Amino acid sequence: MILHRYFAWRFMITLGSVFAIFGLILIFVEIVDRLREFQNVDATFTQILGMALLNLPVGIYRIIPLLIILATIWLFLGLARTSELVVTRSAGRSALRALIAPCLLAFVLGLAVIGILNPIVAATTREYEVREAALKGTDTSFSLAADGLWMRQGSQETQTVIRAGSSSLDGTALSNVTFLTFSIGSGPIRRIDAENAELVNGEWAITNAKVWPLQGVDNPETAAEFFEIYTIPSTLTADQIRDSFGTPSSIPIWDLPGFINRLQTAGFSARRHQVWLQSELAQPLFLIAMVMIGAAFTMRPQRGGRTGLMVMYAILLSFTLYFLRNFALILGENGQIPVLLSAWAPPFGAIGIALGVLLHLEDG
Repeated sequence: MILHRYFAWRFMITLGSVFAIFGLILIFVEIVDRLREFQNVDATFTQILGMALLNLPVGIYRIIPLLIILATIWLFLGLARTSELVVTRSAGRSALRALIAPCLLAFVLGLAVIGILNPIVAATTREYEVREAALKGTDTSFSLAADGLWMRQGSQETQTVIRAGSSSLDGTALSNVTFLTFSIGSGPIRRIDAENAELVNGEWAITNAKVWPLQGVDNPETAAEFFEIYTIPSTLTADQIRDSFGTPSSIPIWDLPGFINRLQTAGFSARRHQVWLQSELAQPLFLIAMVMIGAAFTMRPQRGGRTGLMVMYAILLSFTLYFLRNFALILGENGQIPVLLSAWAPPFGAIGIALGVLLHLEDG
């Protein structure tokens, strides 16, 4: 037990050092990227720095498996260099038993990533998107509620709020739809209720519409008109609507199942969010695999001048598995493979490969 606590403590110190080093590197990279992104926008350096800090958590979040592998390599190279692993083996502890503490710590870190860091990343991502829209002057917004889909489009003169009971998968065909148009400074000017509306060539083509004028009349109902076809210019595009519910990372994992249900009820495809949810749940297992891979190549005594080669093997294998995992997630999002397979096969496969390499190098 004392030895396990010692390994866990060393791993925590090493992991903290790696996170600190890469955090400093990423913050400078983020500042440069944000300066480039907002170079044509009237933004102060303080605003740019705030945007960089808001985008920093998601940057770290994406590379956590790679940080784990680097911390593991650093840890076991240090233990091998000081012959502590030799003493551990002399005491009758096998390589697999020496990995218990780092693997448990990686698993706990994975749970913390899901339960704590994930909501933080979601909050900072949402705030980043809000500030980005304010700086760039984006005038469209989207929301998904229990009663349907809400959108807003507008210009310098008017704003139009759109509510739809359901939509097509890409959000360009709406049903049971209401348009409420406001004039800047003078309030609502028109309401439209319709059976269907479709976004075509920069305008909403509305069928079976009832139009109420809300200004300049005493009784809007008596002035209402019916149209089989009615059109409204739109500032929205199909890509904007498709990406509006955006990055799944902007939604806390605790809220993601409910959001997926609302997304499906509204008629959108929730496959991307389902893949993200399952990949997040599988994160602790993938972190364990990264620890096992890093240890498998660096636990042996440093002799024969092969240390650099073994470190290179560990990094190459871990990067390969990392990108294969991302590739599997992309296949899952595109519907090429089942959601559960795309999220859970890479962690289990990585653990199997790491275990095989470990047993071969230690006992082979």
